[in-house]
Formats: sequence, structure tokens, C-alpha cells
Amino acid sequence: MTQKSYTIQANGIRQFVIEAGDGPPVILLHGFPETNFAWRFQIPVLAERYRVIAPDLRGYGETDKPATGYDKRNMARDIRELMRVLDLPKVALVGHDRGARVATRFAKDYPDLLDRLVVIDNVPTRIVARDINAHIARAYWFFLFHLVPDLPEALIAGREHIWLRHFFSDWTYDPSTISGEAFDTYVRTYRAPGAVRGAMADYRANAEDITQDEADADVKIACPVMSMWGADFHAVGKLFDMTKVWSEFADDLVAYPIPRCGHLPPEERPDVVNQLLLDFLESWRG
Repeated sequence: MTQKSYTIQANGIRQFVIEAGDGPPVILLHGFPETNFAWRFQIPVLAERYRVIAPDLRGYGETDKPATGYDKRNMARDIRELMRVLDLPKVALVGHDRGARVATRFAKDYPDLLDRLVVIDNVPTRIVARDINAHIARAYWFFLFHLVPDLPEALIAGREHIWLRHFFSDWTYDPSTISGEAFDTYVRTYRAPGAVRGAMADYRANAEDITQDEADADVKIACPVMSMWGADFHAVGKLFDMTKVWSEFADDLVAYPIPRCGHLPPEERPDVVNQLLLDFLESWRG
């Protein structure tokens, strides 16, 4: 399996992409605080059957980090324009965390371009805002911290390893899951100029994202949807009834809690995630 990486201009920004395989196209959208490196265990497996395309989202990794454009409608447009450049008329879309928010908005805005959708360990923004209470606010403290202009960047600068270590330890069933070279890779990424600001900009679009989500809250996602999540993550599987949450968004839904897993299923339980993806994608013919 040969893997290539490249940059393309789409929706006014330079997007960094990892690609492998041939066949029906499958796009993978990473979450926070990750990059497309998060899919390193999925890409070679899926590429045996599919053309796998994993971009860094706007503001993350090696993709451009402009000052504006982080509302999920525009980030979904990033993916739509990426498809146009790559001549992809229809795709299967897999999103984790922030990538799932982009993917969900894509499903609402471009239903004709989507064959099926996978969302991994994500409670939609509208639901977090609607249901917020003291317990949710405590679990989602970083949502609020990241909204503060400039302060997170100032406090994190030079301490990226401390910031990232907190999330990778607190968000995993086994706190040592992201360690060694994998952890170092993420630290190097977030020490690059603008990297922390880019991720913060994603969160700072929160109010606009909620407005967009509320405007079409009654519109169900048209395609088949699979939701999977870490059964042991305190801020998702242990805090929300995830099957009920995603039933609000999709009628054609399959839902899977992944045991002994926190917020990062693609990196924590790759074998389980890979098998679930292969099963769900099996009838996708392109």
C-alpha cells in the first residue's frame, strides 16, 4: 500500500492531504487535538478497498490557518471544494470529534454528495449547548476556555506538551495510549506558528455553529449513519445517551459503544474501529 501526501488549493486555502488506495472514495476528518496523523491505523486497512483521503482540517496540522472561516458550514465547504478539485462526485464521510461536526454539517448542506456518514465520539454542538448544566460544563470546560480571545494561546505557548498531555491522558481509557513518538508528533505539530490559534479558532466559531445547527434542526440526515463512541469517556458515553442523541439527527442509524475506550477510538481501539468501518462501508460502491 503506497501512501502519498500533497497540498491542494480548495475554498481559498491550501489543504494538506494524505491519500492511499483505489476504489470508492472515503474521506476521514480528524478531531481535536489531533491532525490527519490520527488516522494512521485506519488508512492502510481501508486503502485495501477504498480510495482514502484524509485532509488536515482548516486551522490544523499542515493546512492553512487563516484568521476567519471556521464556522462548520464553511469548513464543510472546504471539504466540498476538496472533492471538486479531486473530481469526487460522491463520498462516504468519517468524522471524529471536531471532524464529526464538520461532517454533520456537510451531511445537512450537501445530502446529494454523501452516500453514508460515520461520526465518532461526538455530541453535536447544538445538543451540548441545549443540555448544558453543571456536569456538562465541568466536562466541557475546554469549550469555554478556548473561547477566550488570545489567553489560551498565551498560556499554552512553550507549554504545548503540558496542554496536550492533559487531554491525551484524561481522554483515554489507558492514559499511556498516546505516548512516545506519537505524542512527540503532536507536540511538534502544535509548536508550529499559528497551530494553537488555528485550533482555538475552530472552537471560537461555536456561536455561529449553533445558529446554523438550530436553523435546520428539524432536518434529518438523509443517508445511513453510524455513530460509535468510547463507552468509558466521561464527557460523551458516560454523560449522554448517545443512541438517543443521534436518533435526533438520523432515522437510518446504527450505534456502537466501544468498550475499554475513551475519546480517541481510532487511536485507542483501532482494530474495533477498523472492523466497524469495514462492515458499515461494505456496500459503498462509489
